Amino acid sequence: MRKVVNSGVVLIGLGIGSLGVYSCNQSGTNKVQNVGVADSIPQKKDSLVVVQDSISKVDSLRKDTITKMEENLDYRGAKDTTVLLTDTVSPRYIYLTFDDGPLNGSQHLDSIATAKGIKINAFLIGNHDKMSKKLHGFTERYKSNPLVDCYNHSYWHAHNKYSTFYSNPQTAFEDFELAEQSLGLAHKIVRLPGRNIWYIGDRKKVDLKSGASTAELLHQNGYKVIGWDCEWKINGVTGKPDLTVNQLYTQMKNLLRKGTSYTKNNVVLLTHDNMYQTKKGQRLLSDLIDSLKQHPNYRFEFVRNYPQ
Repeated sequence: MRKVVNSGVVLIGLGIGSLGVYSCNQSGTNKVQNVGVADSIPQKKDSLVVVQDSISKVDSLRKDTITKMEENLDYRGAKDTTVLLTDTVSPRYIYLTFDDGPLNGSQHLDSIATAKGIKINAFLIGNHDKMSKKLHGFTERYKSNPLVDCYNHSYWHAHNKYSTFYSNPQTAFEDFELAEQSLGLAHKIVRLPGRNIWYIGDRKKVDLKSGASTAELLHQNGYKVIGWDCEWKINGVTGKPDLTVNQLYTQMKNLLRKGTSYTKNNVVLLTHDNMYQTKKGQRLLSDLIDSLKQHPNYRFEFVRNYPQ
């Protein structure tokens, strides 16, 4: 009696061992192959029945488990999990951009970039650089700092009469060319005054049509036209912001997590040099940078590396 029981146990072990071998029939379904069990021990029919029952039970359990998993899967929960995972997997790029320099405040941006060890982007106005030796000195500080890239924000800033400026695209184009030459800029990258227009590679986005023809002309002549995804306004006198550091951080984070910025995994922030004249404004910027640096997958980047 003891010998029979032991034989049955061996057979069951062999049968379960055969579970890992599958073949696919013509209909594409998986079919378990019993590798030689019945042929090699034909005299143990009862044990073979036990083995086949074991296989059947394992298959049944496997099917029931999969069915329960499918029934309990909440699509909304799966979607949220995917968003959470992608937020921590892919590198995300932050472009801090500062318009209208050189102005009083530019020198502090230069110092903050150096102190924090991050890349920033200055969109300069040619006329501002020529207004005084002091402002020209700020431009030179930017250009000598490897953490600061300088780009083109026009020569006259449209004299703040944007519709008139863009009504003649050729004249507007020549204004950008003048700024490039005057400032000695190394990169053919521009931001249009008063317009949030993008034109990169074969993609473009226009907020106001009056600047579209100028952007088209710039693009045809090899310029990359950069807009922005979000903006931060700080009063240059009082240092009071329109958004708290936490509100702005959350806004930028949501743009990246949801993929709703102009280019997925990239977010461009617009601010202006003269907003950082006060210590309060400088502290706010430092706090924002510190918040962004805490995220393990955020990288501060130059606009020249913005994807096509």
